[in-house]
Order: sequence, then C-alpha cells, then structure tokens
Amino acid sequence: MKDFLKFTLATITGLVVAGGILFVFGFIFLIGIIAASSAQTVQVQPNSVLILKLNKPIEERTVEDPFALLMGEEYATIGLDDIITSIKEAKENDNIKGIYIEAGYYAELPIAALDEIRRALIDFKDSGKFIVAYGDNYTQNEYYLCSVADKVMLNPQGIIEWTGLSESPMFFKGLLEKTGIDVQIFKVGTYKSAVEPFVATEMSSASREQTGAYLQSIWGHMTGNVAIARGISAERLNEYADRMLYMEAAENLVNFRMADTLAYREGAISYLKQLTGTAPGKELRTLSASELASVQQTQRIDNSNNSTIAVYYAVGDIVDNTMAMPLGASGGIDGNKVIKDLVRLRNDNNVKAVVLRVNSPGGSAFASEQIWHEVVKMKARKPVIVSMGSSAASGGYYISCAADSIFAEATTLTGSIGIFGLVPNIKKLFSDKLGIDFDVVKTNQHSDMNFPIRPLSESEKAVMQRNVERGYALFVKRCAEGRGMSEEAIRQVAEGRVWTGIMAKELGLVDQLGGIEEAIKAASEKAGVESYTIAHYPEEEDPFSSLLQQGKASYLKHELQKAVGGHYNHLNLIHRLQHANPLQAHMGFYPTN
Repeated sequence: MKDFLKFTLATITGLVVAGGILFVFGFIFLIGIIAASSAQTVQVQPNSVLILKLNKPIEERTVEDPFALLMGEEYATIGLDDIITSIKEAKENDNIKGIYIEAGYYAELPIAALDEIRRALIDFKDSGKFIVAYGDNYTQNEYYLCSVADKVMLNPQGIIEWTGLSESPMFFKGLLEKTGIDVQIFKVGTYKSAVEPFVATEMSSASREQTGAYLQSIWGHMTGNVAIARGISAERLNEYADRMLYMEAAENLVNFRMADTLAYREGAISYLKQLTGTAPGKELRTLSASELASVQQTQRIDNSNNSTIAVYYAVGDIVDNTMAMPLGASGGIDGNKVIKDLVRLRNDNNVKAVVLRVNSPGGSAFASEQIWHEVVKMKARKPVIVSMGSSAASGGYYISCAADSIFAEATTLTGSIGIFGLVPNIKKLFSDKLGIDFDVVKTNQHSDMNFPIRPLSESEKAVMQRNVERGYALFVKRCAEGRGMSEEAIRQVAEGRVWTGIMAKELGLVDQLGGIEEAIKAASEKAGVESYTIAHYPEEEDPFSSLLQQGKASYLKHELQKAVGGHYNHLNLIHRLQHANPLQAHMGFYPTN
C-alpha cells in the first residue's frame, strides 16, 4: 500500500510539474507569436490587389485581440478604421492595381458602416483603378456595398438576397407571466418603445409608425444608391424585391443587371490576374485591409507641429458599472472611464480638437449626463465634433448633443430622446412557482422599495414617474442647449422617437451627413490646424492584459452569437437591465440592419 501511495503521489507530482512546464512554454510561445506579428513589416509588391473579405463583423476600430490570434480566424473582427485607411492607401499607392471584394454571405454588416466604406470606394474609383466583386452568394447588405464595383461576379449557382427591410422585435410578456415576473413600467415619450417587450405582445401603433418610417428612409437610401451604381431604376429594384429575387436562377440575375457575369471563384481570380498582368502560373499578389492600413499609418504620419486630432471611440451600451456590460462584452461605454479619458484629452495641450465617435443605443441616464457634462467642459477648451456610427440614440444622442457639430450617416439611427424605468417584481416567481416566501421588518415606509419581492405602492409609483419625468425634462434641456433650439422645438421631435440621419438633419438634430473622415476634417478646420496627427482613444491595452481580460469575454460573446443568432441582442437587453441604473435613456431595440 505504501508503494502504491508513493507511486501515485509521484505520478500526480509529475503531472503537476509537467503541466507547469507546458504552461510556461505555452506562455513563452504566445509571447513569440504576438511579438512576431507586431514586428512584421508589410511590403507592397508591384501589381498587388487589396482584398476586402466580407466574412466577419466590422467593428468601429481595429484592436489587437490575442485571443483571436490564438483561436483562429473565426473569432477575428476587422475595424472600420483599417478598411477606410487601406482604401485610401490603395488609391495613392502605385503598386496597388485594384480592389477585390469577396462576399462571405455574412448578414451582420451595418448599413451605416457600409455607407462609409462605399464612399471611400467611390473616391477610390477616381484613381482609374478597378474594383471587382465576387460572391458565391450575396446577402442584401453585402450586395449594397458590392454594387459599387466595376464588375459584380456571381457563382453560377449563387443567389443575391434583395428583399427589402423588416424589423421583428421580440416580446417577453407571456414568458414573464409564466415565470411569475411582473415588470412595472415608467416612461416619458409616446414613441419610447423600449418598454414594450416587457408589457405587450405586439408593437404599439406609435412604435409601428416610427419603425415603418425609418425603415422606409433606410430602404429609400439603399435603393437610390444601388440604382445609381447599377443603372437600374429604384422602381425596378422594388419590383425585384417583391418577386423574391433570391429565388431566381443566376442567369436571370445577370439579365436583370444585378450581376455582370457568372463565374466560380477561380474564374474571379483568373480575371484579377488578367487585370494585374499576373502570369497564369503565378500567384496573385494580395494584401488584406489590416496589412495595407499598417503601411499607410507608417508612411503618412505628419506631426511636425505637435498638433493632434484625437478620435475618441464611445461604442456600446452606456453603463454606470461593468456589471451592466453586455453578455460576453469586453467593451462598452463605462461612464467613469470615459470621463477620466476626456479629462486627460482636455488637459493635453497637443490635442487641438476631439472627434467623439459615438456608436451607442444609449443606456444609463445618469452616466449619460456625466459624460455630457465633460463634453461641455471640453468644448470650452477646444472643438468637439461628433461622428455618429450605426446608432447614436437616446443616451447616445445625450452624450452627442453638446458638440460643436454633429455628423451622421444617412442610415444612422439617432434621436430617441426619452427616458424610461423598469422595476421588476418577482414575488409570484418565488411564492407561486418556487414555494419561497419572504417577510420584512423595516424602519420606514419605503425601506424595502429596492427589494423586488413586492409590487410598488401607488405613492412609490408616483415617485418613480416623477423621477422619470424629471430626467426627461433634463434630457430635453440638454438637447435644446446643445442644438441652439427651444425646449418646445426639441419636444416636437422627441417623445422617444427614432430618426434616421437623413430625417435628423432635416429636423436640426444633426448638422451634416458624413462619416468619420468628414468629422476629422471639420475638427481640423474648427481648430485652425492644417498639419496634424490623428490619435485614437481609448488607448489599447498591452496584448497580455488584453488576453486575460478579453479572452473569456470574446469567447463567450462569439459562442452566444453563434448559438442564438439575431436573438443575442434581445437576451443581452434582459441581462443588462438586471444590473443597470433604473433610469434608462436607451433605444431599447436593435435593428436587424
């Protein structure tokens, strides 16, 4: 027995030591991978092609993710900043002969981001270089981007999705009733539909009205741009959408002028070789967006007068604390962190202007107010220009409204000036479903108000409603001050209603239609600087801290999105509200496009 225990202990000890050694070598190997990837210098060979693959999420900015490096391409994302930068470099670099866009039948591509890329591609075409697009199949959003190409190629058995836009919100009322959860609602704004999923089984007439209006606005913008690019009337494009174009044979899609020719992928590569003068037996020289962007960033930095335009990215839900961050998220707009960062930029004399890039459906009203306050202080020292991404609504608009100027995409969802509060009551869940009861001893009438095991009293409901109305009045006041409009004028376009960028410009909620490039140009002009460096904030963490902090979150988010698809954002909303500030300035839903 003694020998058995001795050998067993020795074996366990050996396994532990071996595991430790493997961990150390693995960590060293990881350091080597990251160091090697960081040290690589990209060389642009003659007759090269920039490849844009539409097969992964497009984030606002490129952030090095060691987790994706370890786990593979499936977990990677690409930054909008790298895409735009690479297209600009491709236009100026004589070794780049053209751009090849490959559709990956990936649906989650936001229209507002595609608009920015589309404008960059149209500008690229002024160089006289080619743009070729190929897809085994095209999603609607992919086709919208690829329609700008000189030649659109389609697999002989491929499809082009072209069906129009729709919105299908999810409602939880029945589920909540079955589980014994009662959600007590407080809101201001006829169109503030964020609360509807918890108390209704279908859209209200106001919500249906606003949804139909912004969908028509976005669809009109898309069909108008495709009509120009493909030489097909908008009326005909709507006819195609109504006849379920994706069910048509590929040959018909060529006859309809939606595609130019049919080919397999190797046929597309052969065509690119012809355009670049690459011999049939030679490999086509290509660069990815991130590779070419690194060349542009290395070669075209000018900071001769120490002037900097800071681009600060405020992306995701606005929260008071990290517990309210989305499921599996490693980012978001943490109010406290954003304020600290903006204070540093305000006090940095080399920073001559700040472009606040906002892509957020909103969140905590309290955190939004604190960020607004810091933007006002920043504006007193240096120009602040807002560039809106796919959404800058509710709290996202709150933190934007004080800027010197606001730029939005035509399809940006913005506005949603309204406030709501949700207070759950889980008494029935515990008592009726689980057989658990609670009792209470309290010193004052409302001491247990924040413990969700009873319904609120009428007096407590009145207090909550007054609090929501006070928050709404402050929101309206901030918007009026920032936009130079009367509070009554803001109320006319508020009520929680969501507008597209096109609509918002007509209503005075934004100043110009355009993307981050236009916002940076406006910031430099406002600051009176011609030569400057563009610096991006928040600053990136070192790769190892990023791996430890983001690895788990990246994996969880990826697996959740893969498992539940389009329902991820709905589940995320429930999770976030469990930890969020009771007073919310949030759009409350996530459009499918």
